[in-house]
Amino acid sequence: MVEPLPTSSSGEQRAGSLPPELAEATRDESSLRRFLHGLPGVDQVGLEQRAAGLATRSIKKDAKTWAIDAAIGMVDLTTLEGADTEGKVRALAAKARRPDADHPDVPAVAAVCVYPDLAATAVEALAGSGVGVASVATAFPSGRSSRQVKLHEVELAVAAGASDVDMVIDRGAFLSGRYGQVFEEIQAVKAACGSAHLKVILETGELATCDNVRRASWLALLAGGDFIKTSTGKVSPAATLPVTTLMLQAVREWRDSTGQLRGVKPAGGIRTTKDAMRYLVAVHEVAGPEWLTPELFRFGASSLLGDLLMQRRTQRTGHYSAAHYVAVDA
Repeated sequence: MVEPLPTSSSGEQRAGSLPPELAEATRDESSLRRFLHGLPGVDQVGLEQRAAGLATRSIKKDAKTWAIDAAIGMVDLTTLEGADTEGKVRALAAKARRPDADHPDVPAVAAVCVYPDLAATAVEALAGSGVGVASVATAFPSGRSSRQVKLHEVELAVAAGASDVDMVIDRGAFLSGRYGQVFEEIQAVKAACGSAHLKVILETGELATCDNVRRASWLALLAGGDFIKTSTGKVSPAATLPVTTLMLQAVREWRDSTGQLRGVKPAGGIRTTKDAMRYLVAVHEVAGPEWLTPELFRFGASSLLGDLLMQRRTQRTGHYSAAHYVAVDA
């Protein structure tokens, strides 16, 4: 298990301020290193056992009906391929607006996630729908470019109207111990986002250890990330329940220490309703029920929506709907 980070001795903190120990951590490179390496270590076996226990929880039918709709509303419907076209993005936007053409009561998804050059197309296609547009940036998925190029990508996405920016951290810098470089880059991207929300992708599959995931989570939170996100979906393993459990604990501890609410987004490899239900149980049990909202929890997914829609029909009709009745891909 993960030992909780002690809360500030001054009690609940006002949003927008940091308790002294967290403010001190951001003072310079050595302070940041000292704080991150002073975090309680992660018992990986205990963490995996807790996640396995959460995965066995059953959800009653009435709760499952609510949970399916909640999960649909938390999806960032994603296409991040080299072969993406404006036509594909428009089709994805239409699906995002009305996921099941035969059932207009199905909620819209949270956002459509695309590359920066297609953000304007998505914004135009989703105008007036309430569905957001998330744009990846900062040399996604590798993060291997100059800061100038990374910030230019962010500026392009924001100028196109993106409501969310999903950045990738420089894993090479992080794993080399250059925490200050990663911190400053997240801060610079946050400033370039303006009013857009910033999701910080840790690419947990490349961080090697749970201790590194915990440090990267806190680093991103200290630097101003609105969300911490597991993965790009381009590296295996992508999202896992134990890693997401660890990140959910980080945002809960952040709230306990600062009074500020930050979100979590698992992305990659979440394909079935059963998977989604396990994650929602973890959200409720680890972070708390207030995180069960698209403002604080998202699924980064492309194929999950199709299975959620099929299971939704099953819950309401009592019989299983075959895949061809629901468009699984845009």
